[in-house]
Amino acid sequence: MFRSWIISLLVNSIVLVVVAGFFDSFYLSGFGAAIVASIILAIMNVIVKPILIVLTLPVTILTLGLFLIVINAITLMLTAGIMGEAFSIDGFGMAILASIFIGILNLMIQKAVVDPLKEKK
Repeated sequence: MFRSWIISLLVNSIVLVVVAGFFDSFYLSGFGAAIVASIILAIMNVIVKPILIVLTLPVTILTLGLFLIVINAITLMLTAGIMGEAFSIDGFGMAILASIFIGILNLMIQKAVVDPLKEKK
């Protein structure tokens, strides 16, 4: 379990660096900042995200789950706020776009790399 959590953090860190490379409005000061951002984001996903999901459940149901992208953008903005100058996102629209890219890249890496490694055990 701990090993899969570390792998998930590293994958998320790599994804954050890739997204930062694509967009000028999404800034990360380096890979160390990406690791710290991944840890903070993981904590946000465990503590804050479930609360936001419960509070916005009617909207999430009405949008057939698409409002979860907004919740992911909120957790991303909160992470950037906690990190200060090492991680910044210029605007909520960029946070939504980044959360979509992060979700897609995480899914692709999970299916192409992480899942095959788990099956080899």
